[in-house]
Amino acid sequence: MLQNNLREHYTLGVEESPDGQSAGFSGLVDQGVISRAELEKIVLDSGGVARRIEESILNLGIEKHTILLCLSEYYSLPFIEFNESLPSPGNVLERLDLEELKRDLWFPLSVGTGEARVAVFNPYGPELHEKIKANLGAPSIRFIVALPSDITRMVEHSQDVNPNFPPAAGRTPLAVFRTRVASDRTVLAWYRTSMAKGRTGLALIRTGVSFTAISLTLLRIFGIGYLSILEAPLLLVGIIMAVEGITWYVPTRKLEPGIAYLPTRSTFGTSIPELKSSEEGPVTLRSEPVQGAEQLRTRWNRLSPVMRRRFFAIDRTDLAEERTFLVVYRTKMARARTGLAFTRTGISFVGLGTLLIRQFPPGLWSIFYGALIAAGLVMFVEGARWYFPGRRAGRESLKTIRQIEESTSIWDFMFRAFSRLDDLPPKLAIKSTHAPGIWGTTGLALERTLLAERRNVKSRLRTTMARSRTGLSFIRTGTSIFSVGLGLLVYFGWGNILWTLFDFTLMLAGLVLIADGLHWYISAERTRRQLPYCFEDLEIRMPDFGKPTMLWKKVIFSYEDNECRG
Repeated sequence: MLQNNLREHYTLGVEESPDGQSAGFSGLVDQGVISRAELEKIVLDSGGVARRIEESILNLGIEKHTILLCLSEYYSLPFIEFNESLPSPGNVLERLDLEELKRDLWFPLSVGTGEARVAVFNPYGPELHEKIKANLGAPSIRFIVALPSDITRMVEHSQDVNPNFPPAAGRTPLAVFRTRVASDRTVLAWYRTSMAKGRTGLALIRTGVSFTAISLTLLRIFGIGYLSILEAPLLLVGIIMAVEGITWYVPTRKLEPGIAYLPTRSTFGTSIPELKSSEEGPVTLRSEPVQGAEQLRTRWNRLSPVMRRRFFAIDRTDLAEERTFLVVYRTKMARARTGLAFTRTGISFVGLGTLLIRQFPPGLWSIFYGALIAAGLVMFVEGARWYFPGRRAGRESLKTIRQIEESTSIWDFMFRAFSRLDDLPPKLAIKSTHAPGIWGTTGLALERTLLAERRNVKSRLRTTMARSRTGLSFIRTGTSIFSVGLGLLVYFGWGNILWTLFDFTLMLAGLVLIADGLHWYISAERTRRQLPYCFEDLEIRMPDFGKPTMLWKKVIFSYEDNECRG
């Protein structure tokens, strides 16, 4: 702990050490803790870097407190160790480069109008002395010696990160990341809503084409007469619906989500997701695994509450990233469904044009029939262009979901099937007799992380169901193509070999799409039936984090009678 008897005022200019950062460890030789030859070998192997020298000395079995006492006696200064309760001048730290503090191995403990107290490893060095005075703006500096690892932890603690983690692992940067990806998910939800409107517009176009086809067929067969009273309204309504559908669809076609996430494989709190700028927009990258992070997490019972909350914040960020790229998959599949709706519209045009051109003799009307076929082919090609990216997204989503389900979740970590004598989390023994607030702070962070993981389970289910809907869209499109081919074959027969081949080609293409859709749908339905969210009553708990979860009130929405009861 901090020495209270600071009787002398030490400054960096009193005495200088020729040995740089390794000079303070000479006190270990003076006290007979290690030999000079051992120290020289450690300094040589460590390249003179203080952190490595400290690690090497600790690896010899020398206690940390012994090293601190030797440093204190060598510099005739009090010493200090890292403690999470140490105060830090937040208003001063805001204007300092914290990474530079870690490199120079100093940290301000307090800054007053007349004096600043600074933890430092090597208090000898005029340049560092002047830099500290300039940064803190204090006329005099009182130094307290500390080990490099302790100073690094002081800086990291002020950055709100666990040992060896980068600044991006702080809870504030992680919250910024989660806010950004939440905004991206909102944009993608708006995009999917716009595509739903576009698909509705395509349905209007198909309905309008049906009305128009009926009116024109009646006109060709019966000519102008009493039936014109029926033909004219049908034609007018069909044109209006087709135009209205086009106005709904065209704006959707121009939209691009502009957000492309490549899923990064989370490592359960040992690496950090970050958003980086690129020419194509923000890109999600993941840092390399942090050295010692996995060992730190497996010693869960030795972690302080704040260190546990930092891991929970990383877990929630990983879960938010996972939800985001699952949303990207769902958006791509929704775009594919919109393209398939466009394909079905094109098939209706092709089928109608083919029927009319084969039914009636050549004439001026043949130009109109050919235009219908040409427009339908353009729609078919356009829809197919949207189909293939959506199909890739469906395959990638299935692969990603399987990888996620094979990895360790927060539930697996916190609520294990059996207990072992190790440092992993024990079984939580929360009772109704416990005092209120048992779930405060760290417990609240755990509950938020568990709820986030449950949201991700439902997000994976929604992605699976989106894959199922896309499979059904394949089936509908295949059925439309097959029906057009079968209808033409049945109506016109086998008379013309070329037209017969055309009919069979349509039927075969339709069957391929139907088979592909069934493959998607059946596998997705098998997964959906394994989860209770689509069949059982929906139960929502009303959180009260001052009480154990078993005492929380809940609201139940009945699946059968669609009632709500508390």
